Amino acid sequence: MDVIPLGLGFGAELRGVTLSDVANDDAAYTAVRAAFEEHSVLVFRGQDVTDDIQLAFSRRFGPPEVTKVGSMGTGSHFVILSTFGPDGKVVAADHRQSMRAKANQLWHTDSSFKRVPALTSILSARIIPEHGGETEFVSMRLAFERLDKAQQQRLENSFAWHSYAHSRSKVAAGLATSAEVDALPPVCWRMVWRNPVNGRGAIYLASHAYGVEGMDAADGTALIEELTAAATAPGVSYLHQWKQGDVVMWDNRATMHRGRPWPAHEGRLMIRTTISATEADGVGTVAPPSSQAAE
Repeated sequence: MDVIPLGLGFGAELRGVTLSDVANDDAAYTAVRAAFEEHSVLVFRGQDVTDDIQLAFSRRFGPPEVTKVGSMGTGSHFVILSTFGPDGKVVAADHRQSMRAKANQLWHTDSSFKRVPALTSILSARIIPEHGGETEFVSMRLAFERLDKAQQQRLENSFAWHSYAHSRSKVAAGLATSAEVDALPPVCWRMVWRNPVNGRGAIYLASHAYGVEGMDAADGTALIEELTAAATAPGVSYLHQWKQGDVVMWDNRATMHRGRPWPAHEGRLMIRTTISATEADGVGTVAPPSSQAAE
């Protein structure tokens, strides 16, 4: 297996290994897991990917999430990111499926709004638009390391509240259904997640974050916005331009990402599997405080 760094201080393309190799061979898994811990974003090109292969690959990294209520693929292990309707045609720009795609164009990390956060997400390109539709990544490790020591220490002892309904409200009122709101109450996570393998800290934020424990609403929002702007400043991101057969996996503990827009009349179908974090992944370092959420 060849590991080709993307040249940004994070991210790498892996060559000479397939998803099936990782699913079936311990040595291949060990090598890919080591690359994942070091580089945070891994690109696999030219994969012969099916749902079964993607799920078998995903299971090597931990327990797959069950897709949340309200999403396409509910009750399965697959998040279906599609702009195609039941008739096979691309839905209108104001359709709920299209609006959810716009919500994914906010900077975020997957599942920070859940009681069990995510270790990694694996995304495969099934149908891609001719123009746009890229996925953009930033390293929250590097963002943390760019802070001065005093800021780092402050964040190490800070907690942020996350809510699925909050991020969806940025796109359209009522985009999060009542079932989703009931199933996904706000959760609170430490603002720095330390990797148990290499000890590196990463700012743990997302568009789902709406407040900081112990700060008034305005100051908490200002801090979240300041950290997000610094982490996503021009020149620090990797923009993945999708090709058929691409699979990308990323470390939700150490990155943020966002989808990029594409012409509304061009369809897009992506399939995502997401692996829950466990104590071995450092999840114990982001335990919520005892206080109650208030947005």
